[in-house]
Amino acid sequence: MSVVFTVRERARGNVSTPVVLWAIAMTVVLFMEIVSPSALLTVSGFAITALLGGFLGWRRRMGTVVVAPFVSWFFAWFPMEIASMIHFGILKGFLLGLVIITFGWIAIGFVELAWLGMVAMLIRSIRGNSREDREIIIDPDKH
Repeated sequence: MSVVFTVRERARGNVSTPVVLWAIAMTVVLFMEIVSPSALLTVSGFAITALLGGFLGWRRRMGTVVVAPFVSWFFAWFPMEIASMIHFGILKGFLLGLVIITFGWIAIGFVELAWLGMVAMLIRSIRGNSREDREIIIDPDKH
C-alpha cells in the first residue's frame, strides 16, 4: 500500500494593492497619452510596469502577470473614454473612444503582459531558487 502526501504552501503576501496602485498609475499615464502624447509619458509607463514586474518576479507571483492587464483595463477604460472625448470632441471622441479603446486595448494589454512577464521572469531567475522550492521524494518501498 502506497501513501502520497502532497504539501503545498499558499502564496505569501497579497499583491492586490500593488497591482491596483499600478493600474491607477497606468490609468493616469494612458489618460495623459491620449490628451497630450509624449515620449516621457511612454517611458514612464514602461518604467512603472517594469517596477510591478520586478515586484511580482521577486514575490514569485507569475500568475498575477496575466491578471494585471485586465485590472488595468478595468480601471482605465472609462477615463480613457473621457480623454478621447477631450481630445477629439464629445461626439467624435465618444465614438472613436469606444472603438479605439475597446479594441486597441488588445494591443495595450498584450504589451503590458509581455513587458510584465519579461521583467518578472528576469527578476525571478536572478533571485534563484529558495530552499522552500525543493521537493523531497521518499520511496515507500525503501523504509
